[in-house]
Amino acid sequence: MARHRIDQILSRHGYCSRSEARGWVKSGRVFVAGERARDSGERVELTEVRIDGEPVERPEGILCLLHKPAGFVCSRDEREGANVFDLLPERWSHRNPPVTTVGRLDKDTTGVLLVTDEGGLVQRWTSPRHKVPKVYEVVLDRDPDPSLVDLFASGTFLLNGEEDPCLPARLEITGPCAARVELIEGRYHQVKRMFHSQGLEVLSLHRSRFGEFTTDGLAPGEWKLLPMPS
Repeated sequence: MARHRIDQILSRHGYCSRSEARGWVKSGRVFVAGERARDSGERVELTEVRIDGEPVERPEGILCLLHKPAGFVCSRDEREGANVFDLLPERWSHRNPPVTTVGRLDKDTTGVLLVTDEGGLVQRWTSPRHKVPKVYEVVLDRDPDPSLVDLFASGTFLLNGEEDPCLPARLEITGPCAARVELIEGRYHQVKRMFHSQGLEVLSLHRSRFGEFTTDGLAPGEWKLLPMPS
């Protein structure tokens, strides 16, 4: 099994910076194989390390499902207001690399949001070529015309200012002023722009499914860790 420096382990998993690791070791916060660590540069096996009495958190990587509430952005820019990372353990934002969202949801959009520190998963789940379905529940300002079902599915739908048509999308009219849309791509404000181009305004938008993931059992703002996929 690979061995890593203690200061690298602490920094990679968000506990402290490498320069701060010496202080953590000196204060007795790090144990290796049941013995108090003495040197932050010592190379050890991850499975032997205990930090404040606990194993290293998620050495295989973070994958989290968050039920995103309205009012939070998927950006770390403080000028944009509260962000989704404020809802998650602070340590995750200090991992190297830090956690990031798999795609984005608008500030007023709610629903399924995946968060990970594994860049390969971001690419795997956001690239249209992988055809990961995303399902949105939409409330509109008026009833959509049934002809939009075929238009959305046509593969010829052009968004304003873009040259490439949208990939076929499945539209289902679910009730008065209500619809469900399934996409396999995620362009900027895509659902809102598709309806807006047809004279309809989206009053609320909720992503009910992302691939196999749903918000079932999670209240807005709640999250749960998921096993890393193979």
